[in-house]
Amino acid sequence: MPFPFVGDDKSTIARLLNTLPQVGQLEWIGIRPVRRAPMVAMQEATVETDRHLSGDHARPKPGGKRQITLIQAEHLPAVAGYLGLTEAVDPARLRRNLVVRGLNLLALKNRQVRIGDEVVLEITGECHPCSRMEEELGPGGYNAMRGHGGLTARILHGGTIRVGDAVQVVV
Repeated sequence: MPFPFVGDDKSTIARLLNTLPQVGQLEWIGIRPVRRAPMVAMQEATVETDRHLSGDHARPKPGGKRQITLIQAEHLPAVAGYLGLTEAVDPARLRRNLVVRGLNLLALKNRQVRIGDEVVLEITGECHPCSRMEEELGPGGYNAMRGHGGLTARILHGGTIRVGDAVQVVV
């Protein structure tokens, strides 16, 4: 499904949807070396075109919509608050690959983002929480994550990403 309203310059909603001047920042990178193992935080990683993060156990199909997962840094304290915690949840516990700060990821569904100089992702949908959140976060973990689970993406162009890289909408 193409991004709604693209090319409809007469539409106010089209103008509003295309107004994303913010540039976010890649704050955290994590891989799962084997199934059910703890996440490993990385300062840089290789993103393989139409595949996954190098070293991650996930083996999504070429063309798949869930090749890499992202979550907003701003949601980590919200999830903690729903659980009665005083500090933000460690992103490794949420099992997402990338944490981005400063850009509303939900506004990017069906859009493309560039991370650093090389990597381009197409945001494909929401990454809903699973029952593992109860194991990881305790009772209520699943519900604390609802609406804050992040997004999935397809890897259109791979390369190297680093913590601190800019994350921006591809025009």
